[in-house]
Amino acid sequence: MKATAAALYGKGVFTTVAIRDRQPFLWDKHWRRLIDNAKTVGIELPAYSEEHSLNHLTTSIETDGIVNGRARLTFLDESPSPIWPSDSPSKTTLHIITGDLRPVPDEFRLTVSPYTVNSRSPLAGVKSCNYLENLLAIEEATTRGFHEAARVNEHGHITSGCMSNIFWLKDEMLYTPTLTTGCLPGTTREFVLENLDCREVEAAIDELEKADAIFLTSAGLGVTQVAEYEGKPMQRSDHPILKLLESTI
Repeated sequence: MKATAAALYGKGVFTTVAIRDRQPFLWDKHWRRLIDNAKTVGIELPAYSEEHSLNHLTTSIETDGIVNGRARLTFLDESPSPIWPSDSPSKTTLHIITGDLRPVPDEFRLTVSPYTVNSRSPLAGVKSCNYLENLLAIEEATTRGFHEAARVNEHGHITSGCMSNIFWLKDEMLYTPTLTTGCLPGTTREFVLENLDCREVEAAIDELEKADAIFLTSAGLGVTQVAEYEGKPMQRSDHPILKLLESTI
C-alpha cells in the first residue's frame, strides 16, 4: 500500500449523485459542494474541471447502463504523507462508481444516536472520506432495529441523520436544522429550501417528539417520510415535500 494521505487518513471528499433518466440530478449543487469541501480539507483539483468531471460521470452512467440509480464521485489526495514520506508524486485522483437506487423500506424507522456531532470540528458540514463515525452511528442504530438515527451536537441541537438531512412538520410549518449546528449541507436539502417555505433553526431533540411528521432527504433516499420514531408510530402526511422531486421529472 502506498503511504498516501488518502490511504492513511482518508483524505478525500465525495458526493453521491442521484441519476434520473440517465442524467445526474442537481449536478451544479453537487459540484459546488465538492469544490468547497476540497478547499476545506486542502485537496487541489488542477486536473479536474467541472466539464472534465461531468464527462467522466456521464460516460460511467452510459457504460454501466444506469437509467435511474446513483453514482458516487470521490476525489482522493494521493500525495505522500508528511509523516510517512515517499518518492510518489503529488496528485489527486477521481474515482466514480455507479449503482442501483438505494432500497427504502415502506415503514421507515428512526431513532436517536448516542454519538454526538462536534459542530466546531474542521470537518463539520464536510462530506469527507473520513466517514467512519457516520457508519458506526448508523450501524449502532441498525443493531436496534432502526433504519436511521437523528444526531445531536454538543449543545443538544438536532443536526441531521447519520446519512441524511432531517425536516419536520409542526402546526403546518416545516423546519430543518441550520448549518451552524454542524449539519451537512445536503443537495436535496438545498433544493427543498429553494422551493418550499421552511425555517432553519437550532432545536432540541425533543422537537422531533412533538413533530406532526418527520422527513429524511438525501440523494439516496430522495424524500422519505418516517413511519416510526423511537418506537412510536407517526401519522402519515401529504405535505408538498413528498411530491417535490416528482415535479422535476
